[in-house]
Amino acid sequence: MQAPSAIISKLELTGDQPTVGVLMALCEENYRALMQLVPRLASLSGVQVSGRPGHTYLQLEVIEQARYTTTFRLTHVFPSGGDRADWLPEPDATLKAYHDAEQVEVLDLRQTALPIFSHYESPALRTKWKANLFLSKWLGWCLRDGHRIGPDAGRRSHASSTPSPSVA
Repeated sequence: MQAPSAIISKLELTGDQPTVGVLMALCEENYRALMQLVPRLASLSGVQVSGRPGHTYLQLEVIEQARYTTTFRLTHVFPSGGDRADWLPEPDATLKAYHDAEQVEVLDLRQTALPIFSHYESPALRTKWKANLFLSKWLGWCLRDGHRIGPDAGRRSHASSTPSPSVA
């Protein structure tokens, strides 16, 4: 089990009144974890997948590449017992990486695994903190599980040549 980061150790997991500075530090920490997971994020396009047969896979879909930012969707996709059209995204996040500032922002988060919230709605500081705290835990889990995405990520990652499952 990975020890909690210094930032997370400073606050309760419930996000006991975080400050803007602590939120920014968490966004920076999440960016560092994201760069371990997806080292070449700034140069990727399309859909990239990490996973192994018989397990859920982690899917990254680049929505927009700009000079200093990448907007993308990151999701685990679970089979629901049917065909590919029945696969379920959980969690499902739309994120924006600011490469110049080395931060990642949660634009949208849908998840039901933890009772933090099931849909990201308000831009309030406390809600942003909870969304980024969830992202921190999820990225840590993905890294511990061996996920890596991109051309140099190893054999567990590949660009998808088939249409992605319907996860909208």
